[in-house]
Amino acid sequence: MTAWFEYEVRLPARPRGFHLITSAIEREVVDLHRVRIGLLHCFITHTSASLTINENADPDVRVDFETAMNHAVPENLAYVHTLEGPDDMPAHVKASMMGSSVSVPVRDGRLRLGTWQGIYLCEHRDRASSRRLVLTLQGDVGQSR
Repeated sequence: MTAWFEYEVRLPARPRGFHLITSAIEREVVDLHRVRIGLLHCFITHTSASLTINENADPDVRVDFETAMNHAVPENLAYVHTLEGPDDMPAHVKASMMGSSVSVPVRDGRLRLGTWQGIYLCEHRDRASSRRLVLTLQGDVGQSR
């Protein structure tokens, strides 16, 4: 039988940077264990933060992500949209480049991430508020293999 589950998760405010949130997502998706095969879709409801999947082992990856994004999208361009501060428009551009959602296969009640993969909250603002995620799990429920 196919089932759908939806969760709304409020992540606490974090500093600018790339933050692993895989375990927080797994804690909130309380029906994950019920899904034999399916898909988890994670969507962030903000325009100045994003989600991505990448290496979860070496913390230097997070530093390098921030360095690369700041190089690709500098804050000193002549942005017109500046009402919310100099980091706001660059944050919008970075969020559009990185994306607002990720999807992860599910099998036998577990996320099918690769050995070195994790889900990241990419916080592009210097002083952000909490962030809201909408998590949608769909799949066949019942006996695991």
